[in-house]
Amino acid sequence: MGPVIVISAANFASAILIEAGLSFLGIGVQPPVPSWGTMIKENYSYIILDAAHLAILPGMAIMLMVLAFMITGNGLRNALDVRVKN
Repeated sequence: MGPVIVISAANFASAILIEAGLSFLGIGVQPPVPSWGTMIKENYSYIILDAAHLAILPGMAIMLMVLAFMITGNGLRNALDVRVKN
């Protein structure tokens, strides 16, 4: 069961990254639907100005969400592993 949990957590993290990447390129969801990739794309030009946080914050949200999925998957694997006894 442990490998299934880790693989599913990795697949969820990959899906988030792929969706954000496609939305950043303009191939993903269209503008009425909110997307972190679209938010980064729309505010990309503000990076060199004084409002870089408009593009950095959605990128940090993506990073934290992917990290949360990976840590949760690894934690569940460790918690449900029957071979390791405390």
